[in-house]
Amino acid sequence: MNAGKSIFSQLMDFLPSPEFRQCVERYRGDYKLKSFSCWDQFLCMAFAQLTYRESLRDIEACLRAHQNKLYHLGIRGRVSRNTLANANAVRDWRIYSDFAHLLISQARELYRNDDFSLALQQTVYALDATTIDLCLSLFPWAKFRKRKGAVKLHTLLDLRGNIPTVIIITHGLIHEVNILEQLTFEAGAFYLMDRAYLDFPRLHRLHLASAFFVTRARKRFDCQRLYSSPVDRTTGIICDQIVTLANPVPRAGFPDKLRRIRYFDAQQERRLVFLTNNFTLPPLTVAHLYRSRWQVELFFKWIKQHLRIRKFYGTSENALKTQIWIAISVYVLVAIVKKQLKLEGSLYRILQILSVTLFEKTPILEALSLADCEMELTTPCKQLILFH
Repeated sequence: MNAGKSIFSQLMDFLPSPEFRQCVERYRGDYKLKSFSCWDQFLCMAFAQLTYRESLRDIEACLRAHQNKLYHLGIRGRVSRNTLANANAVRDWRIYSDFAHLLISQARELYRNDDFSLALQQTVYALDATTIDLCLSLFPWAKFRKRKGAVKLHTLLDLRGNIPTVIIITHGLIHEVNILEQLTFEAGAFYLMDRAYLDFPRLHRLHLASAFFVTRARKRFDCQRLYSSPVDRTTGIICDQIVTLANPVPRAGFPDKLRRIRYFDAQQERRLVFLTNNFTLPPLTVAHLYRSRWQVELFFKWIKQHLRIRKFYGTSENALKTQIWIAISVYVLVAIVKKQLKLEGSLYRILQILSVTLFEKTPILEALSLADCEMELTTPCKQLILFH
């Protein structure tokens, strides 16, 4: 008889269980529970993410088919569709949010020294949001359009390792720029964002925190040029200017100087205008920095394709947030395992192998070593060629 652990158990051993218990105690998640603890709930939902389960009934059927193995997987309570639905609806989603942030801190430490596409020592973040469409009749709390519901995932992505450092879940009516008020900016770091975040009073708060931003100017951008720096037009840089805002209203929100860089993309025949508060980087590096912002779009596309965050097992706000945070925890867990085991395969390939081997009693390193063929995170988007 093989007395070894299943791959699922070995994978869960990478989780800091004492810290999980602290999160549960913080919100009294297991108060007066006799069976099916928060840990049981997390394991069932993690199993659903790893094996691409479509519904609560699907989860119940698959786990009950391996009833004699559940104890060894760490699931002590009896798995029931109603029990899991109730747990998702009433147990505080902040338990899993706090635990996901603990995993994020661990992953960021592991990926801290990874090479970045540009020769920069500073941390580089990409800020953006993605919309998850919902049926308004099933999710009436998720206000978005008159006949359409949605939630938004506002994400601050650390580009070293593509680790989401901040995720804020709101209903669809919350505009992206409002999230700038909830962020604590890191001095010396770069924040890459698109024109949706072009709000000068909020950007000035980032500037006063000694952080740097790179964004795009709107088509009607009124400014007063103070002076220009010489540029090499063969690189695509048209001009590199120091400007101040001409309109007195936005100038009151951002009274300091800005750097305005115009870039011409020969392949797309487009002119792009960048704004930044960094005056030392070469202009072409600033253009390449903004190109790196597209990694957050690829991250959104990847998690929507490979995690269960578009179809939900419950319709309450608590159930939806619980499922999203556990999905993020699974994503970060796989990133941690990849780094600690020094695997070369992509996260997608690792997830594919895990989805069909969770109940096997094989050393996890041996099973995942099959993921040695590096694959792209997803198909490159057409916008990536803007800066080639």
